[in-house]
Amino acid sequence: MEVREIKDKKIWEDFLEKCKEKTFLQSFNWGEFNKMMGNKIWRLGFYEIPKSKPQIPNLIGVSLVVKVSAKRGTFLFVPHGPLIEFQIPNSKFQFLKSLLEELKKLAKKERCNFIRIAPILEKNEENEKIFKELGFRDAPIHIHPEITWELDISKPEEEILKGMRKTTRYLIRQALKNKEIEILKSERIEDLEEFNKIYQETAKRHRFVPFSFDYLKNEFLAFKDDKQILIILGKYKSEVVCGGVFVFWQKIGFYHHGASLQKHFKIPTSYLMIWEAIKEAKGRGCEKFNFWGIAPISSNIELKTSKFWKHPWAGLTLFKMGFGGEKKEYIKTKDLPISPRYWFCYLVEKIRKKKRGL
Repeated sequence: MEVREIKDKKIWEDFLEKCKEKTFLQSFNWGEFNKMMGNKIWRLGFYEIPKSKPQIPNLIGVSLVVKVSAKRGTFLFVPHGPLIEFQIPNSKFQFLKSLLEELKKLAKKERCNFIRIAPILEKNEENEKIFKELGFRDAPIHIHPEITWELDISKPEEEILKGMRKTTRYLIRQALKNKEIEILKSERIEDLEEFNKIYQETAKRHRFVPFSFDYLKNEFLAFKDDKQILIILGKYKSEVVCGGVFVFWQKIGFYHHGASLQKHFKIPTSYLMIWEAIKEAKGRGCEKFNFWGIAPISSNIELKTSKFWKHPWAGLTLFKMGFGGEKKEYIKTKDLPISPRYWFCYLVEKIRKKKRGL
């Protein structure tokens, strides 16, 4: 297997088209976003060299790698990756082993304290075993969702509505009748500023650390030219009361950032906003709608337990689930310590997780 850095956007995106399980965190534009944030990145391509035709290498996997420099430590990070054509027999372990060898070289060169991978692999014993055999351990905290909620939107609109929770469907229909509710779709930076105002208020109310406006702006600019990002604001009596930032990439719509005000919370503006986002995704040819992260759940029974309701994402999780769909759970984020400094980072992140109630 040969590793080459890929610079050509078309080669990168064309390969990702063939991958069934994926998120925009491995997209070419997410790499551009990270560069705008001042992070060093590598787009690694893994090529199989056929003995019969060595001059025609076969691209079998890719991995976006980001160097993250923080006060707690410096590390290499693979967000929701790597991605590989898994139909190649027995390729998973060998591919991940090759990736790890490359990451170790990079980590040494870049003086990193550890390697972190957030795999987009189904949570099962086989996948957990592979990472254990390669020397990885569970990370103390995750950066991107390990559990998501996804809806099949390839069906007709009426069928999607039928698959929703009765209350959700009712609230959408009530909102459609309410002439004081308005949904605004925008690609203007000024409307991102409007979203940011309620996003910051939401963060204070729910006590989470929000992304900075620079983060939101750079993400918006990274996807804007390809028309892969949209701001949707919900207004009640001409006042913005909810909003979301949605990414549309390779036939999947993603509800990446959301916010709402406590004011007028009984008015179902946010339900109509999500329904309009789902219809927008359908109109763009998307077949799936990804609601992004949810709280850990194993069954409907667990939704009634006090443990679930103590989770800071409990209310948001029920809101997302009401639109229908299914849970997708990936194996936990994995760390490979490189230097003793890793354990300081481990302790800091462990404390942060406890404070956030996650």
